[in-house]
Amino acid sequence: MAFSCFSSQNTFPLQLQLNGQMGSPSTLLQLHAPVKRAIPNLRFSVRPISASISDRPPASVAPLPSTSSSTAASPDLPVLKIPGDYGLPFIGAIKDRWDYFYNQGANDFFKSRVLKYQSTVFRSNMPPGPFIASNPEVIVLLDGKSFPVLFDVSKVEKKDVFSGTYMPSTELTGGYRTLSYLDPSEPNHAKLKKLLFFLLQSCRDKVIPEFHSTFTQLFETLESELAAKGKAEFGTPNDQASFNFLARAFYGVNPVDTKLGKDGPTLIGKWVLLQLVPLLKLGLPPLLEDLLLHTFRLPPFLVKSDYKRLYDFFYEASAPILDEGEKMGIQREEACHNLLFSTCFNSFGGMKILFPSILKLIGRAGVKVHKRLAEEIRSAVKSNGGKVTMMAMEQMPLTKSVVYETFRLEPPVALQYGKAKKDFEIESHDATFKVKEGEMLFGYQPFATKDTKIFDKGEEFVADRFMGEGEKLLKHVLWSNGPETENPTLENKQCAGKNFVVLMARLLVVELFMRYDSFEIEVGTSVLGSSVTVTSVKKASF
Repeated sequence: MAFSCFSSQNTFPLQLQLNGQMGSPSTLLQLHAPVKRAIPNLRFSVRPISASISDRPPASVAPLPSTSSSTAASPDLPVLKIPGDYGLPFIGAIKDRWDYFYNQGANDFFKSRVLKYQSTVFRSNMPPGPFIASNPEVIVLLDGKSFPVLFDVSKVEKKDVFSGTYMPSTELTGGYRTLSYLDPSEPNHAKLKKLLFFLLQSCRDKVIPEFHSTFTQLFETLESELAAKGKAEFGTPNDQASFNFLARAFYGVNPVDTKLGKDGPTLIGKWVLLQLVPLLKLGLPPLLEDLLLHTFRLPPFLVKSDYKRLYDFFYEASAPILDEGEKMGIQREEACHNLLFSTCFNSFGGMKILFPSILKLIGRAGVKVHKRLAEEIRSAVKSNGGKVTMMAMEQMPLTKSVVYETFRLEPPVALQYGKAKKDFEIESHDATFKVKEGEMLFGYQPFATKDTKIFDKGEEFVADRFMGEGEKLLKHVLWSNGPETENPTLENKQCAGKNFVVLMARLLVVELFMRYDSFEIEVGTSVLGSSVTVTSVKKASF
């Protein structure tokens, strides 16, 4: 199942779509349990509803990327040798690692090389390099035209490249290579992705009410802290609310009522850190950090007991999903490790990074944008009987646009990798380049989705960018390992929960502006993105 936000029409209806058996048509579903909201003079009622749904092609047909990188090279572009080099063995990789983390930082690392080579396609080493990654050499893709080739599984292999040029130990995932590390050509890929579609389909009735319940608690916590201290940090309460929501919506279990208690986000944080720390800058003295975190792997036993607690929770909570997995031919243990990874690493990790970005960008947009959002959201909810429903969310084009603009500017996953399956050609805006079989391709998404040859004022937050004619630009929003105008299938590597995450983002904006006219924030940095502190809120006045 995919929460789909698109159709061939301009209304862009939110919808639910269940992937059937391979080769069979999609089954269309309803989303029930709308949530009554506090709007004066409106009666409380709960009725099943369904959103308008457009026809879809069979779910097992993987559409090709809609960019020129998947087609024959343009005869108007010169064919050039890919500029750049990897430097001396070992030394070149260490130098590039130090530039990336300490001497320049990621953005300046790429900008300086674009200027040096006068090209958005070039060769470089990518961290972590020695001794964690055996081969750090990549071809870097930084523009919106070349980047989408990373989604074309007929040209690139996605096996074991989820983290980049290295793969974390499978001891961190119960000895299994989870779905994120599988190429669609591998037999287990379709089965495991189908299981995730089933998981998402099974929670369709609980999404909106559980989101409202958990995030109401979050905002009440923020308001209490704001009243007591004059400011309230968003990150920790958001982590707790996000994990509680996922557990309650996906599995019908409130973690606080189990042995896990409120420890879930902390345990996940330690487990994820061990997998990603070779790619992160934690702020230690450079020599110490580079030696401890970027040169050698941290041993998995450091989080063994933490992971066991998470696994035990998921094994018990997800019993009906595990039953379905067995019917699909997936061992119960393997299914559980995959559910844990998808819920904690993919879904929770995405919300942990994305939601502060939404608050940051909308908060900085100012009162005029806040007023427009509040008016749009409350009007749509009022016209739908005072309830937040899928139909109501159809009537919020500005809300949709600000969510897509957040994904464009600050995609939750910045780095994308793929290994060339064969010799082929890549186009940038300015030239064509030949790639050899076996070469690793790397894309830094924040550059590709700010491409000023595609997006006017590409570096700026434009709240209504994707309204009206701007909807045509959605094919260049690429956060989900695929274009926003396409959907996950069993045969591609687009995020199984892509449209689910978009829906969660929209619901966060709806909750914000049902409750507040405006808000003010302070923004800092964190290991995985932005840290946001709320400094004031103006309660809803109309």
